[in-house]
Amino acid sequence: MNNNPLAGYFRQPAIHMTLPSQGNFYPDGSLEMSSTGELPVFPMTALDEITYRTPDALFNGSALVDVIKSCIPAIIDPWEMPGMDMSAVMANIRIASFGHFMDIDTKCPKCGEESTYQLDLRKIVDSLRVPDYATPAKFGDITVFFRPLSYKTINENNKVNFQEQQLNKVIADKDMAEDEKIKQMSTAFKKISRYTLDTMVGNINSIDTPDASVTEKEYILDFLSNCDRELYKKIKDQIIELRSVTDIKPLRIICDNDECKYEYKQPFTMDMTTFFE
Repeated sequence: MNNNPLAGYFRQPAIHMTLPSQGNFYPDGSLEMSSTGELPVFPMTALDEITYRTPDALFNGSALVDVIKSCIPAIIDPWEMPGMDMSAVMANIRIASFGHFMDIDTKCPKCGEESTYQLDLRKIVDSLRVPDYATPAKFGDITVFFRPLSYKTINENNKVNFQEQQLNKVIADKDMAEDEKIKQMSTAFKKISRYTLDTMVGNINSIDTPDASVTEKEYILDFLSNCDRELYKKIKDQIIELRSVTDIKPLRIICDNDECKYEYKQPFTMDMTTFFE
């Protein structure tokens, strides 16, 4: 019990939300699910705003983890949150903190008119879809059961993007000696390949053969490293297809220019560095 006489003025839940995952895929102890399936969402504090503006915390992913712990305390360990819940969680925290409308800067690709589009985040939340992780994929006599990536794995996967950016810089560097360029490119390719394999392992719950059901991550990694390229590609494509289900659809925008009124699509992503501003 809080004895602070000001406790009555502390923030209260602004809204309640349901998780797209319905609480599935959370390890024991990482989520405190209510009997109704709804989780209270508190508005951000001033400290939360400082947290998500800290560069180091943004880069290593801890900024979002700290904000989620503060605003949705029922998610005890956000690192273990399945990726399918990320967009809904971020959108609901923003709704609880700033309201359901969000201004998006946009530019018509036809006439060049610049304008501000008012996005209703409730529609984004309602449009979110959940992949079918209950149905396995069969490849010959092996059956692969999939699972969503945790936020921790997704954050680690960002290293792939970083390595790809570094690789592009190396390729574009005209002043770098050719032997040094080849050396750095080789190192980057190896890191990208390793991160890609680790991410695929994170997306696989188990692999069943006629003789065994394999759940050990080291065995699955060994399998992906040594199976033939066609089987590897089929499994990878299945994982990519499952992930794509959670992608937010592009916004449909009509140009504000009365002489244009061109309808176009604009991609929308929830970038932690700007989303909570």
